Amino acid sequence: MFEVFTRFADWLAFDVLSLAPATKTGDAVHFFIEDVSKIYVLLVVMIYVIALLRASLNVERVRNYLAGKNRAAGYVLGSGFGAITPFCSCSSIPVFLGFTSAGIPVGITMSFLLTSPLINEVAVLLLMSLLGWKFTVLYIIVGMTVGILGGAFLDAIKAERWLQSFAQKALAAGQNTQLPDQQEVEKLSMAERHRFAKDETLEIFGRVWKWVIIGVGLGAALHGFVPDGWIEQYLGDGQWWTVPAAVVLGIPLYSNATGVIPVMESLIQNGLPIGTTLAFCMSTVAASFPEFILLKQVMQWRLLATVFVMLLLSFTLVGWLFNGFSSFL
Repeated sequence: MFEVFTRFADWLAFDVLSLAPATKTGDAVHFFIEDVSKIYVLLVVMIYVIALLRASLNVERVRNYLAGKNRAAGYVLGSGFGAITPFCSCSSIPVFLGFTSAGIPVGITMSFLLTSPLINEVAVLLLMSLLGWKFTVLYIIVGMTVGILGGAFLDAIKAERWLQSFAQKALAAGQNTQLPDQQEVEKLSMAERHRFAKDETLEIFGRVWKWVIIGVGLGAALHGFVPDGWIEQYLGDGQWWTVPAAVVLGIPLYSNATGVIPVMESLIQNGLPIGTTLAFCMSTVAASFPEFILLKQVMQWRLLATVFVMLLLSFTLVGWLFNGFSSFL
């Protein structure tokens, strides 16, 4: 699906800029070009499509279904949708903005945002071949549980009050949209729907485009620069503190679920316990600095800190759990 961005990055980094693919600089520049181009396209397409749907369809029934007595089902649906979408953490943010603009409750949106970078079909297949089906099934269950419980907790503390003002306004506007019947929707011409979607896309893109460059640029600068063997040397003895240490170490780095699987394989083959490896990789994928730089544009510090601590605690508990039960997997 995203091969076109990889080929574009190959052409620009290696053909136009004449960087060597095997060097850390070439790898970092390639990483930056691929992720920025992918996120920009996703940002424009997802915001436009969701805004067009808002102007074209009666979204009130869906919104009321998810916000009412079926909220628990909404968490499961949000987490399930996150599990089947092949997005990294930064690529998931355009969908987050689209859901917010549609008036979807923040907890359900966060269930998607938390699950999406952790699970995708490529990562599942790679994990299956690397560690077997038992580990893979447990990984999927754990990843979705983090999303579901995280979303429920954020709704319980009314996390929407800690969104940035423009995101609060978008959420309120989406929740206050009144589309009582299909006939009213049909009164809008296609040109009017396009104009509404275009204006919303330009407004949101104008707010976050530069932060995509900053966030992904930081991730690219750190990408692949951890010395070979350093993690296995210092975190490979399996003591209790190595799991939270691995989680903290993964924060400055950045990768997607597919890209981190080969790293996971290398760490396990070099003696790092499964739980410690998993905690490190989950932190790299879903709690990286680049992601939080982007999230700061839609979340206030209190919400950002809450999500950050919640993720770190979840990954640490998951690491301890897998280390404790690794002999049974």
